[in-house]
Amino acid sequence: MSTPLQLGRFRLSLDRPLVMGILNITPDSFSDGGRHHSLAAALESARQMVDDGVDILDIGGESTRPGAAQVSVEEELARVLPVLTELAAWQIPLSIDTRKPAVMRAALAAGVDMVNDIAALEAPGALQALADSAAGVCLMHMRGEPQTMQSAPAYRDVVAEVGAYLVARRSAAMAAGIAGERIVLDPGFGFGKDQDHNVALFRALPRLAALDSPLLVGVSRKSMLGRILSDRPAPQRDAGSVAAAMLAVQAGSAIVRVHAVRDTVDALKVWQALRG
Repeated sequence: MSTPLQLGRFRLSLDRPLVMGILNITPDSFSDGGRHHSLAAALESARQMVDDGVDILDIGGESTRPGAAQVSVEEELARVLPVLTELAAWQIPLSIDTRKPAVMRAALAAGVDMVNDIAALEAPGALQALADSAAGVCLMHMRGEPQTMQSAPAYRDVVAEVGAYLVARRSAAMAAGIAGERIVLDPGFGFGKDQDHNVALFRALPRLAALDSPLLVGVSRKSMLGRILSDRPAPQRDAGSVAAAMLAVQAGSAIVRVHAVRDTVDALKVWQALRG
């Protein structure tokens, strides 16, 4: 039996893979920018994901797609806080997708249970923001910044380097007072990696899943799948995204971060029932 994952108000069993649903409160996300930019639309989408069986809702107010421009703390908070305030009463684990310590603290005060940080708590004050809370954290690997990260990324051994970075950031988090049972690791597909890097990391998921922390994989609708699918547009990559999610959980991933919640939940139910 796996050690449960402690996320703020919730203690989640990892005896089965968990599905994290993506809720982007932005006008410019690569896949669904603008769809949830109003409070009513965001809540409607969140309700649908809950009805479809989502385990964690991941709310983001800043696009981090390649080339995306940064937004101010004030703008990011204006986007996410009204949604978080409403969702806090829903009794569903909430994650805030942010790399800004000020946004982390405001979201934690609003009741979120997890911080999903593409910068792995490297920003000044980020470690302390989590240490002062009971929330969980996802530490992700990213090479460079979203504005420039896809400009000729290079590694000697992408799997070894990503794994070493994640272990180092976990050690820093634990040294700051964040318990290991609150920590999730994410190799960061598409964040400063080219197609060969992404494929190598995906094939090495069993090795990364053996790092003694739950592994989160987020490849839903990403360009790495688009390239495999003959450059199909992002909203048309859901079947490929479900296939990748299934391969990820078979390789040991504890959480998959997805857009198509119902299809992923259904696929996991069938996999669990028939795998023997």
